[in-house]
Amino acid sequence: MEISTVVSSIAVMAAMIVIGALLTRTVPFTVERRQLLMAIIINVAMPCIIFHGIFQTKVDQDFLALVLLTFVCSVILNSLGVGLGFLSARAARMTPDKAREIALLSGLGNTGFIGIPLCSAIFGPKGALLAAIFDAGLDFTIWTLGVMILQPHVRISLRSLRELVNIPMIAIFVGMIIAILNLSPPPVVAHLTESLANLASPLAMMYIGMLIPTLIKKKTPAIGHISMPLALKLFIFPVCCALLLKIIPLPVEVVHTIIVQTAMPSLTLASILFARYSADEEYGATMTVFSTLLSIPTIPLMTAFGFYLLQ
Repeated sequence: MEISTVVSSIAVMAAMIVIGALLTRTVPFTVERRQLLMAIIINVAMPCIIFHGIFQTKVDQDFLALVLLTFVCSVILNSLGVGLGFLSARAARMTPDKAREIALLSGLGNTGFIGIPLCSAIFGPKGALLAAIFDAGLDFTIWTLGVMILQPHVRISLRSLRELVNIPMIAIFVGMIIAILNLSPPPVVAHLTESLANLASPLAMMYIGMLIPTLIKKKTPAIGHISMPLALKLFIFPVCCALLLKIIPLPVEVVHTIIVQTAMPSLTLASILFARYSADEEYGATMTVFSTLLSIPTIPLMTAFGFYLLQ
């Protein structure tokens, strides 16, 4: 894998983030506009990336094994990342509540908004599909382990499990059925999904850029609360995952997907999760933006390290 492809893709995404930030100077990023843009990204663009990947990929027993393996690896690695974040925060004498927040920010990445479009640009439709499967594993981790951590005295509820039933997850399920049945979409459908899939990366990056001006004006959390999850998510966690992959033999497609996805910044849903489960919403939003900005140089660095280590 040429690292120049990763660098080029990240540079384009960085430019889109800047464009989004500049747009807020002329178009205020209100709550209503934020919700509309997020709805288009999650409910339209992301499912179309999934369908386009399925339509362009030959799905046989070998590929289905890759799908299952990617999902399992995602759940295991994301859970390990959360555990690493929690133990590190407690070792640094953080309060239990802050340690729980740091755990999620350190172990769970933006594998949907950034990871899927990036894997699509680097690896093509097949890579985008495997990235979507990895993101599905992360979603499963969020609404099970993540909810348990944020509410240590509450078990997983039916309400939290309902969050697993969303449009992208439905798209994966329906798409895999279509692939297994060997159904070919009409040309107009295939063209439509390809066109809408191309919206995902620009809209997601501009959305992140639009968040930046507002959050920069807010009070910055304590330096220790920022530096620890940044170091864990952007450096330590990707390195640990690469070292594990060095020991455990996995198919190259799965390895490449994991290398890229584990290098992602903290998840975009952090502020939403923290707000819903009585945690620090502003801290979650601030960390999302800080980690996203810092990830622009670290993603190529960490992916280059991972690919070099596994040669």
